[in-house]
Amino acid sequence: MITVFDQQDLGGKYTVDADGTMSFPLIGRLKAGGLTLQQLEDALRKALADGFFKNPQVNIGVEQYRSQRVFVVGEVRAPGPYQLSGEMTLIEVLARAGSTTQDAAGEAMIVRSKAATIDGPLLPGQSAAADVIRVDITDLQSGRLSQNAVLRDGDTIFVPRAALIYVFGQVRNPGAYALQKGTTVLQALSLAGGVTDRGATGRIRIARIVAGKKIEIRTTTEDAVEPGDTIIVPERFF
Repeated sequence: MITVFDQQDLGGKYTVDADGTMSFPLIGRLKAGGLTLQQLEDALRKALADGFFKNPQVNIGVEQYRSQRVFVVGEVRAPGPYQLSGEMTLIEVLARAGSTTQDAAGEAMIVRSKAATIDGPLLPGQSAAADVIRVDITDLQSGRLSQNAVLRDGDTIFVPRAALIYVFGQVRNPGAYALQKGTTVLQALSLAGGVTDRGATGRIRIARIVAGKKIEIRTTTEDAVEPGDTIIVPERFF
């Protein structure tokens, strides 16, 4: 987006072609590739001052980076590559991807390659030459903008699937449920529709795999649940 003050006819949107040049009125082809915005402003200002205008004032901003993109994969409704537009943030690209699914974990990972170019999406553990930035999606949705990272060209945003827990016994909707960070037994029971009239809330237990062996733990409704836990609500004696 180019603005030439006092020359409105020259202002507008101009595309930088694949060879790094752009076409501008009065001047013709002008090199833009490899220049900073300040350098391009100076070059355009000098070209316009060479026989056209006296002391032209030029302002240039990038409206859209057509050559730069990020990749969104995992538990989002519309995964795929997305073009960077200005200083795009994590919450913006998640919105473009249709937001997270109900099976998504409560975090997103931004996998940022240290290489100069990337030919495709990069997943966690795929390359040692990458930084992984973990963002708490719950905090982001709560308005904590400190979690709203600005994305860079080639970033891969990976939203993992949440671990599962299982709720059985005297609950209204027994089955498997996605586990979010910090979920308690009480919250897990709420996901399952709550305890029925015949449920014994004082004798709830958790079946858990520890070191490859299944154990049962007596628990309270305030205890935290771990991935893979099975919560069992027994029937009351009377």
